[in-house]
Amino acid sequence: MKKTPVYQIDKLKNKDLKLAIIVAQWNNDITDKLYKGAYETLIQSGILKERIKTWKVPGSYELIYSAKKIAICYNFDSIIVIGSLIQGETYHFEYLSQAVSQGIKDINIQYDVPVIFCVLTDKNKQQSLDRSGGKEGNKGIECAKTALSMAIFRKSIK
Repeated sequence: MKKTPVYQIDKLKNKDLKLAIIVAQWNNDITDKLYKGAYETLIQSGILKERIKTWKVPGSYELIYSAKKIAICYNFDSIIVIGSLIQGETYHFEYLSQAVSQGIKDINIQYDVPVIFCVLTDKNKQQSLDRSGGKEGNKGIECAKTALSMAIFRKSIK
């Protein structure tokens, strides 16, 4: 028997959750689609529009500082960081991918709020398009579901 995911069980409980979404504007044709998938999933899961706060930052690297600042200054049940890094011909991609993933991991360890990593790190633009609403689905949807599950988990142990 297939189990119903936690985030779908009780939309009435979900409506009380507060979530933050931070969206990098670099590769915004990708990040806008990821955001749309995440936002619509949260709404369909019972989160009230006024309990979702969105910020935009220049690029994926800036997700680290902004997520930390939001974790310190606000009391959200979960934070989703959305970005897109596409491999080029230099080492820039590797450095950024490593820094962003480590930075978000550090925030998860240091602060009492789950920060959900929705940063695509793809080999090429087509792969990013495929994973942001194309043939591979939309990772924004998956991350929103994870954010809901982790928000419920967080509340369950307080």
